[in-house]
Amino acid sequence: MLFPAGGNSASMATKTPEEKFGKCQCETYHSKSILYQILHKEHASETKRHQQHCNPHCSTRSKGCPCLDRRVVLRTPEAICRRASEVLLKTSTFIRNLPSFYHMPWEDQFVLIQQNWAPLFVLGMAQEGVDFDLREIPATSLLKKILLNQSSTAMNELGSSSAGASLAEVQKMKNLLWKFWDLDISAKEYAYLKGIILFNSECSVLKCLPYVQSLQQEAQKALMEFISTMFHGSLGRFSLILQLIKSLRDIDANAIEELFFRPVLGEATLNVLLLETLYIKPDWL
Repeated sequence: MLFPAGGNSASMATKTPEEKFGKCQCETYHSKSILYQILHKEHASETKRHQQHCNPHCSTRSKGCPCLDRRVVLRTPEAICRRASEVLLKTSTFIRNLPSFYHMPWEDQFVLIQQNWAPLFVLGMAQEGVDFDLREIPATSLLKKILLNQSSTAMNELGSSSAGASLAEVQKMKNLLWKFWDLDISAKEYAYLKGIILFNSECSVLKCLPYVQSLQQEAQKALMEFISTMFHGSLGRFSLILQLIKSLRDIDANAIEELFFRPVLGEATLNVLLLETLYIKPDWL
């Protein structure tokens, strides 16, 4: 079990990913073993060839610990996918009940949903207290690669098409969920947070950007006043929550879709499904 659903939230939220999820598996190799030397030499050779031929603008995500390239899926997909679908439905209901959202052109509605559904969904998971366990998808070992004489290109293509979500992305999501739970956020705070996230003024392509900016500022002001009233004028909580919102935007939407909705959607796209649910799907989609 990679991520236990239970545990002490206060201690979990303050630990680093390495402390929380255990020692890196890369450190389990013995530096003097013959097998390690063979594998390490082969891996170093493949890495050097890749760096020589890789475009300088390629992603650097894979330069970190190789353990973070592992893929994971839900341990109990039927139950968790059902709860995730309920969270998504509640998220769409929240949007549908905002008249100010539908006062915008449908093009702006499309952009805001496309860019903000993922952080809204994770926030909904936090509000509903949805925790989940995972299991790892066994990866083709480096030893098997050598024995089968498979090229690094073929292995990379195989890895990119494998099922499941990135362990690194799931770790980020898990950490954020625990941080929200540690703050014990109220229903009103969650409502204001959803407004701040949905009316994302950083979407510069919006036709009615000033209108969206005013809505976001209104939600931020309401949250600040609520926190000031409930916590005796202290705004440290307000700053901490806004920082968590920024972190929410770093969560990979594809990882969410693969982990929680791929077993349900098949090849369908979640963006299109959301648009259909909200009755704003344009004819050309």
